[in-house]
Amino acid sequence: MSLLEDKIRLAKIVLETENPQILVQISELLETQEKDFWVELSNHVKEGIERGIQQAKDGLLTPHDEVMKKYEKYL
Repeated sequence: MSLLEDKIRLAKIVLETENPQILVQISELLETQEKDFWVELSNHVKEGIERGIQQAKDGLLTPHDEVMKKYEKYL
């Protein structure tokens, strides 16, 4: 079945339903699927994430247990 055929089949099901709760659930599902959180992030945050990913690739990470040991006196 092609994508267009799937869309038409789903459109028919939506048009035939009398259950408003199903329509709300479909709407919520589609709204959450369409959002890309990356687009909504500021450039500053994106750069920080990308820098962290690069540091991880370069092996510049500190293991969690080492960080916790160093800062346990502040917790």
